Amino acid sequence: MANKTSQHILATAANLLGFCLFIITSLHLTTKTENTLIDEFTSIVALLLTVSSVLSFISIRTENPSREFVLEQIADYLFIAALVGVFGIILFMVIHFWNK
Repeated sequence: MANKTSQHILATAANLLGFCLFIITSLHLTTKTENTLIDEFTSIVALLLTVSSVLSFISIRTENPSREFVLEQIADYLFIAALVGVFGIILFMVIHFWNK
């Protein structure tokens, strides 16, 4: 069975990981102590995206079709969870800055 989504997950997760690292770096440079909650959530999302990228890469490289399917499914679920986390971070930031 050929990978259907692993290549897409790998590329998109790597791009979103760059977005998360940019947010974390920006928060540390501004030294805003009230943004530590955003910083912590972004770190969790970055971890999910990293694991998703690694699993999708292994899924592309494996020769075992059953292992390929399982790794691709796990990477897909982690990627969806990370997307929900990115949405939550953006929503939190919009609400936080809207109220100022």
